[in-house]
Amino acid sequence: MSLLQQLGDAVISGSLKVVDLTHTLDPDFPVLVLPPEFGQCQPFRIEEVSRYDERGPAWYWRNFSCNEHTGTHFDAPVHWVTGKDVPNGSVDTIDPNGFVRPACVLDFSKEALADADFVLKEEHIKAWEKEHGDIPAGSWVLFRTDWSQRGPTEYLNLKEDGAHSPGPDASAIRYMVETRDVVGFGVETIGTDAGQGGHFDPPYPAHSLLHGAGKYGLQCLRNLDQLPPQGAVVIATPLKIKAGSGSPLRVVALVEGK
Repeated sequence: MSLLQQLGDAVISGSLKVVDLTHTLDPDFPVLVLPPEFGQCQPFRIEEVSRYDERGPAWYWRNFSCNEHTGTHFDAPVHWVTGKDVPNGSVDTIDPNGFVRPACVLDFSKEALADADFVLKEEHIKAWEKEHGDIPAGSWVLFRTDWSQRGPTEYLNLKEDGAHSPGPDASAIRYMVETRDVVGFGVETIGTDAGQGGHFDPPYPAHSLLHGAGKYGLQCLRNLDQLPPQGAVVIATPLKIKAGSGSPLRVVALVEGK
């Protein structure tokens, strides 16, 4: 059999498990809250058009609207000012080869449970690699914190001085980009940066350094506890929005074993 036939048979037989890494798009799902002087992210909104009734007797459908960065979503390079001139940097022009890639899952859930402001640093990644092997070039790095298991209020974790959630510093992002040449960085939190990332140097290092290097981001992931440290393949295909800065999407992972 060809390689693709083997893949198809493995999915059908269940020897390859499909894990859903996506939250359900819902009007109540939290969105990023910016200072009031800036424009805000629109939550998911939905209205019924017809449901087997006088508005349409044989069909059910709805209209929906949301920000490009609502729910589980993809960040393209053009999302950030550092990536505005990256060639093919919007969701409609990105090479789709980048949407299907192996994934490395860095589990720092215990650290995030102990400290909501846990900062992922280069030294943490190197320690992970000593145990699990080097991060292959072109892979996704997924930062497991179990943050997705929180309720809506705890998920944003807003305090008087802003949001508090784990994220990387510049050393971690530079290591992933410059040393390991990852395709992108994915998180369970509302953004790829720490809640207090605006105070880092540079501010918001994940957004600034990832997108400036033409790399991608995934936010609001879930079920990372069902993935191995290495060996999963992630499929993350954003909507093909013209000049899109990002997109809600259905992210799934292929994992060996039933």
